[in-house]
Amino acid sequence: MDLDTMDPSENAGKGPPLLEGEDEEGLNVVGLISIIVFYIAVLLVGIWAGWRQRKIVKNEGRTQDQEEVMLAGRNIGLFVGILTMGATWVGGGFINGSAEVAYSSGLVWVQAPFGFGLSLFISGTFFARKMRESRYVTMIDPFTQKYGKWGALQAFPSAICEIFWSAAILGALGSTLQVILKIDTVTSIIISAAIAVLYTLMGGLVSVAYTDVFQIIFIAFGLALSLPFAATSEFVSSKHLEEGADYRGALPSHLVGEWIDYAFLLLLGGIPWQCYFQRVLSSKTSTRAQMLSYGGGLIALVMAVPATLFGVVAKATDWERTAFGHAPSGDENKLVLPLCLQYLCPPWVTFFGLGAVSAAVMSSTDSSMLSASSMLARNVYKTIFRPKASEKEILIVLWCCIVINAFIATTMAIKYQSVYSLFVLCGDLVYVVVFPQLLLVLYFEASNTYGSVVSFFLSFVLRILCGDTLLDIKPVISFGTIYGENEGEEGPVPFRTIVMLISLVVHMGLSYGAHWLFTNKPKYLYLDFLGCYKVHHIHGGIVQSSSRHLMGEESIGMDEYARENQKRPPTYNPAYDNKTFYE
Repeated sequence: MDLDTMDPSENAGKGPPLLEGEDEEGLNVVGLISIIVFYIAVLLVGIWAGWRQRKIVKNEGRTQDQEEVMLAGRNIGLFVGILTMGATWVGGGFINGSAEVAYSSGLVWVQAPFGFGLSLFISGTFFARKMRESRYVTMIDPFTQKYGKWGALQAFPSAICEIFWSAAILGALGSTLQVILKIDTVTSIIISAAIAVLYTLMGGLVSVAYTDVFQIIFIAFGLALSLPFAATSEFVSSKHLEEGADYRGALPSHLVGEWIDYAFLLLLGGIPWQCYFQRVLSSKTSTRAQMLSYGGGLIALVMAVPATLFGVVAKATDWERTAFGHAPSGDENKLVLPLCLQYLCPPWVTFFGLGAVSAAVMSSTDSSMLSASSMLARNVYKTIFRPKASEKEILIVLWCCIVINAFIATTMAIKYQSVYSLFVLCGDLVYVVVFPQLLLVLYFEASNTYGSVVSFFLSFVLRILCGDTLLDIKPVISFGTIYGENEGEEGPVPFRTIVMLISLVVHMGLSYGAHWLFTNKPKYLYLDFLGCYKVHHIHGGIVQSSSRHLMGEESIGMDEYARENQKRPPTYNPAYDNKTFYE
């Protein structure tokens, strides 16, 4: 079913009666007013935040640079930081998707909100402090710092995934407003994207953060207000659940591998996202960066409850008795939460509920656009094409990237129906490709460009060869099949996790092999065609050409070592091409 062209009045041969708040053409006036009021409020908050930040920078005699725009000058407060972290995760896909899966598949398959929420606790414990202490500007900085231009490879799947995510949620919002409010899809998508771009250009992360605060408060208030009304509607009854509408769902034995695969994808694949690290790196201290992660994770877990309960309410609803006329099915499942707001709540409650849905979409769109643009401007344009580019030039490129990315995401949301499927595949790629890379660049000192590049392409190829049902990509290889209790029941092993582990092992193996060869057999240093190793200018040993650290204890320690050993006399070492080095 094409949600962009379907006629919502086609229910069993007759249209539903007009609801309170609708005009004769079916336009939901109350819902339309709520969206307009919300959009104006968000735009004003974003513009005010950008103006305030510019005034502060000017008064302090500072200039706009990458840290000011991308990281709000590393001066995000604890309260604002926690709320913007929560709003980034509690987006349109989060609340709409939770309700959809709870309704269509049951609670046992509602993995995403709880998996992503818990991933913030993992990120805060093992990644936030390391990243913040190193003073990176983007998630890709440790890669480009250690692997040079090859490190920019990691930016592409991450940036593309952010753009596809923006397109997916903009498309979902357009379909929702078209079906529920009878608003033209193209118009709603363009206006939503334009507003997000406008205030993002005005203030960068500061505008995004302050609008996130407004949005997460609106989301929480809207869902908390509307859920009791929906649950106590005359059309909702527990008897409907007892008559066969099982809200718990089932986990057949042949699908256990798939469930485990998605669980790890959410827990670990939710870590390597620039929109997360943008908040972490904007914190004043590393301890506060961890607190932002834990606070955001707690918000995500709490907000997952009402979003999921809407799916249970929809399952307990006798939709035949509502003005909608039939139980949602197929592509209509993604509209379960908006449909509950429309047909189970009073108009004045719908006003706030639909505002909450729009808030969730906007809070994800602006973050994704800024995140993708930051990586492309700093880690692709500057690292590969213009290493000596000035701060002003990088900011101009950043603003251009924001506009271009928004245009691409908007066009895809309007033109293509499979955007969400593309996003799901990109989410897989972030998990199987980027996560092991991020883990090793931070925790495995021997990691180098050889292991990184080979494992990057290997994991990418293996994931594509495993196929994808949503994009109708036929599998070429298989790691095995899990069979069910009944004949014909079969499901995949957790192949995404297997590919991720293969990437991890290959990266470690090749990196350690190259590290051992060049550090223990200096005569083979001429084979180092990627320039990963060099002869140290003080003690004469073979060391890595660069490390992941921009600023850190290791660089300080090396300086102290060098100062102390400069007093020692030079020693001739024939192993290093007849040159004189310090021991």
